[in-house]
Amino acid sequence: MENKKTCLYDKHVGLGAQMVPFGGFEMPIQYTDIKSEHEAVRKACGVFDVSHMGEVLVTGPEAEAFVQHIFTNDVAGAPVGKIFYGMMLHPTGGTVDDLLVYKMADDRFFLVINAANIDKDYAHIVEQAARFDVVTENQSDQYGQLAVQGPEAEAVCESVLGLACKDLAFYTFTTVEHEGETLIVSRTGYTGEDGFEIYGSHDYIRSAWDALMASGKAVPCGLGCRDTLRFEVGLPLYGDELTDELTPLEAGLGIFVKLDKDDFIGKEAIARQKAEGLTRKIVGIELAGRAIPRHGYEVVDENENVIGEVTTGYSSISTGKSVCMALVDIAHAKLGTPLRVRIHRKLHEGVVTKKRFYEKNYKK
Repeated sequence: MENKKTCLYDKHVGLGAQMVPFGGFEMPIQYTDIKSEHEAVRKACGVFDVSHMGEVLVTGPEAEAFVQHIFTNDVAGAPVGKIFYGMMLHPTGGTVDDLLVYKMADDRFFLVINAANIDKDYAHIVEQAARFDVVTENQSDQYGQLAVQGPEAEAVCESVLGLACKDLAFYTFTTVEHEGETLIVSRTGYTGEDGFEIYGSHDYIRSAWDALMASGKAVPCGLGCRDTLRFEVGLPLYGDELTDELTPLEAGLGIFVKLDKDDFIGKEAIARQKAEGLTRKIVGIELAGRAIPRHGYEVVDENENVIGEVTTGYSSISTGKSVCMALVDIAHAKLGTPLRVRIHRKLHEGVVTKKRFYEKNYKK
């Protein structure tokens, strides 16, 4: 099946972006090089096309109860404008997807899901919705989305796009009427820096992109640095640090699973796993040398027994260190545990560290 194209596809091609298939879409991996785009976000402002993400609207008298049922975090009684991060789970505790939930009204919730999982997620949502008085609508094809990220993102959104966003707190959003359009503007991102995500019609997103490019105040950024940025601050990528078989507890994301709320799908399995103790866990590993660990590489103990594998690894652009996240047996998950990673048949010394290799810089 042919990959989809976002509303900005021709803009990327016009800028000479290197295009790759990702999540069923043709997406830009880089425009110039990953390092300079990464550093633009850390030091100034970068703009990402994230129009490939999925959006599902849930409305109706039982919208909150339904979201509570399918979502691990607790949205009960939350104020309008609040955003929650969490997961949808299988009954086994494995992860259907990680997502953001926007509370638009007591009877209206906006779910933002991963591009590669749109069909799977929506089928799951529709199946579960049958027992609730709600209407679900897959709006993924209606929205384009920009992520404006970096320490200068607020100034850029205000001055270039004319969006009043400086009063938005982290993980909140506003719905605004702007240039004849209804936009959703949220103070969220996937980079570890301050930033905003803007949802609008394809026409608006195209015009906003053009304005940002013409301003010279924002650098176009591809999925390459989106991955290096999220990785450095310990944010998971579905398919690597979360999967249908991997639970949020194993990924170290238990803080987003509220076991004290009413029943939700997967709660029983997660509660049991927590009570019995984990057998494996995602950890950070820092290597002594310069070799770069990649997804799927073996992690071994001192006796060369395979005790895990790398989920994501890079030479960290912001720290200069060779680091990775890896799923390892729980006996080897403690901070400071010496491990080795097999890279091109050679073993490289490493040590278990925190997954956050670089400190986040969100607006407080």
